Amino acid sequence: MIEIRKAEKTDAKEAERIFKSARLFMRQNGNYIQWNSVYPSAENVLADAENGVGYVMSEDGKIFAYFAFIIGEDPTYTYIEGKWPSSDTYGTIHRIASDGTHKGVLQLCVDYCRKICPHIRIDTHEKNQTMRNALTRLGFSYCGTIYIEDGTPRMAFCLLP
Repeated sequence: MIEIRKAEKTDAKEAERIFKSARLFMRQNGNYIQWNSVYPSAENVLADAENGVGYVMSEDGKIFAYFAFIIGEDPTYTYIEGKWPSSDTYGTIHRIASDGTHKGVLQLCVDYCRKICPHIRIDTHEKNQTMRNALTRLGFSYCGTIYIEDGTPRMAFCLLP
């Protein structure tokens, strides 16, 4: 049975393993830009755990996916070249990654997060075709371009209640 629970600081090493696997998958699928060797990192997981926004997915005690779900204003989403369809309170999914052993990780994540906050935002790099396809399949709408902290563009999506 699959379990989703809050991440603990002790999950950082497993999350790093998952991020490494996700980076490799991205590179193998033509996305050489998103997620460099220092992001996301164990430090992000530690901060997420400290702030109560990190989550892990596991089956039979083995962690296979990680994500952060942050409710409220996301500074990188303040400016958008495009338009958000709603200004209602939203939750943002960040750092979602899987080690590739389970299918439907994004669906599981979205279903879980919608129970907490039904209005969800997420972004991805334009080269991440796999994620873009999955977001579209799950009913997310493309809203425009946002810019992350380092100034690089990301495609922004939302899912309304």
